[in-house]
Order: sequence, then C-alpha cells, then structure tokens
Amino acid sequence: MKQMFTDEIEIDFKAGHGGPGKVGFFPGIHSGPSGGDGGKGGDLYVYANARISNLNHFVGKKFISAEDGQMGEGNNMSGAGGKDLEIGLPLGSTLIDLDTGDEIEFLSEGQKVLLCVGGLGGRGNAKFKSAANTTPMYAQKGLEGQFRHFKIVLRMIADFGLIGLPNAGKSSLLNELTNADVKVANYPFTTLEPNLGVVNGLPAGRQVIADIPGLIEGAAEGKGLGVSFLKHIEKVKLLIHCISSESENVVSDYEIIVKELKQFNSELALRKQIILLTKSDLIDAKQLEKNIKILKKFKKEILPISILDSESINKLKDLLYS
Repeated sequence: MKQMFTDEIEIDFKAGHGGPGKVGFFPGIHSGPSGGDGGKGGDLYVYANARISNLNHFVGKKFISAEDGQMGEGNNMSGAGGKDLEIGLPLGSTLIDLDTGDEIEFLSEGQKVLLCVGGLGGRGNAKFKSAANTTPMYAQKGLEGQFRHFKIVLRMIADFGLIGLPNAGKSSLLNELTNADVKVANYPFTTLEPNLGVVNGLPAGRQVIADIPGLIEGAAEGKGLGVSFLKHIEKVKLLIHCISSESENVVSDYEIIVKELKQFNSELALRKQIILLTKSDLIDAKQLEKNIKILKKFKKEILPISILDSESINKLKDLLYS
C-alpha cells in the first residue's frame, strides 16, 4: 500500500551526549591516575537533498539523535567521539524551532546547517591530579548534547502552479507538458497529493510546474481535501487557473477557487494568473468563444487548450517561456 504524502511533521532532534571521563590508575604501589577523557558527542546536521521529495521518512519517528561519545579509557586515552549525523530534507523544506520561532529554509541543493552541537566529554581523573590530591577518585560526566524541537514544513519549489476544481484537466495537462505520469480519471480527487514536473523545452529556472489537488467550495473549512496543499504554490511566479470548457458556469468555477485562495493566503490570490479553458476539443467553437468572452471580465489572459491540440500546448509553453 502506497504511503500517503507527508509535508508537515513535528520531531525532536538531539546531538550526542558527551562520554564520561574514566577513573583509573597506572598499576603499581606508587601509581598515579590514568583515567582518560570522554569522547565528544556527535553533532547533528541537516542538509537539502533534491533526491528526496517528501517527509515520509520521518513518519513514526518522534526523536532523532546523533551518537553519544564513549567513556574515557585507561592510560590517559580519550574515549571515541560519537559519529556526526546528517539528515536529508527535500528542497523547499522549512525548519521551524517551536521554542524560539526561528525558521531555516532549505532552498538549494547541498545547503547544510549544524542544528545541534554534541556535548563535550567529561574529563578523566588524570586531569584532576594536583599536589594536594595525588589520587583523585572522581571524573566528570559528559555534557548533554543540544536538544531542539522542530516542525518541518515542506513547500515544493515550483515556478508555475496548476489550480482549479476537480476534473479541470490539471493532471492530464501536467502529463502532456512534462514527463510526469500522474493518474488521470473522470472522477473527483484523482490527484490526492501535489505532483511536480519539469516542462519540456523551457530554459533552466523556468521549468518546474506543480499540480495541486483539486479544490472545492468550502475547502478552507476543511471540505474535500482542504487547502493544506496550497502551501506548495505560495512562492510560484505564475498561477495557471484551469477551468473546464465543459463547465456550465465558468465564472462560478473561477470565483470558487479565488475565494479559497484568499481565505488561505490573501497574497496568493493576488499572484499573477492566466486562465486556461481546458478540454477545448470537447465543445463547439461557438460555446468556447462565449466562455472566453464571459471570463474577460476578470482581466486575465485566457487561453483555450486541449492536450490533443499541439498548437495550443505550444502556445502555453511560449507563454510560460515569456
């Protein structure tokens, strides 16, 4: 069974505990202290990894820790340090410190942040020898590794966002524009998670398009799939608003989505938009022209499109290129 797409999760991170120092002595009647220091706890790093697409690998985990340092040894030998731990996050992840509110965004491949510092190892009893105390019988415990409580929020990094009601043709369009292979069917909520694709033929930096699962009226109140997936298009340059040419009321279809955008994020509703009248091959030219005329009141660029019409697909690509 396929695991559901995870884009938000809370988790505790902790660096390794410092190893304790050792109490030890050289052999012999006049032996001195020989206990070595404990090893430092491992540090915990987080880095951006473009090969990871979601947060599913954190599901079921409440706590992740780097390795603890080892206890000091005899003959003044230090214990081994704990291994550092590096944790990969998808591009577009934001770490939110739930204690301070500080945020760290991971937007570029290989970006790496030291999140939690390992605790120092405790000093062995050899470090406490003095003229007044030639045989110290104690050593230090290691220090705790740094502990932090985070929420991780994933916002896909896309240049363009496909929005619209269920069955508006978004997934079919994504498949046509890119090498994606998204499930398509004639019933609501075929798409249950955001999908990304790279638009064929566009230059680097203007390529990634996100298909957002279909919104319905009342999504902001939790109806249907809700609006949680809209976080993935909060930073896109252009919204591609898909409305089925077969719709009985294209104005209502448009206004339902805009209302839900406003309730989720008022700035998102102001983002530059174009309107695509999808499935244009399924209605006659007269009705198509009527729909275009009606939608002109919203003062957006309107493009009729069909995945069976390569000319309309190329017009859209030219528009995205520009």
